[in-house]
Amino acid sequence: MSNVDPLPLAVSREVRDTCLCLHVQRAARALARRFDEALRPMGLTHGQFSLLMSLNRPVPATMAQVAQLLAMDRTTLTANLKPLERRGLVAIAIDPADRRSRRMTLTPAGHQALADAVPIWRLTHGAVEADMAPADPGALRAGLRAVA
Repeated sequence: MSNVDPLPLAVSREVRDTCLCLHVQRAARALARRFDEALRPMGLTHGQFSLLMSLNRPVPATMAQVAQLLAMDRTTLTANLKPLERRGLVAIAIDPADRRSRRMTLTPAGHQALADAVPIWRLTHGAVEADMAPADPGALRAGLRAVA
């Protein structure tokens, strides 16, 4: 038996009430569920939507570019790309400038899926921002960018 006093409950409450990481994680999970539900009719998750959106660019993206944008390691990115590639929404090709690297593009079906999903995203995003009133969503975005 240890003679060490247990951590006081007040410390647990302090962390619960002030920990930015805890609050961001809880909010992220709630937002993810909300967007997942909204995008479900499109057969997409919020993560897949974000990944497809990251590929909506004039020049095919490298794995490193997308991983950095989404704050995701390359292994996780590869795992998330596979179902989209199987569905024919994303094409992955060898980079002609560096054969060790891969470039990703949206296929025509991927462009269409993204175009079909954007109105759902806009509606859901608008509802989320309205639910935040009187908080300032722009200030929240700025604060989150500052720590990212």
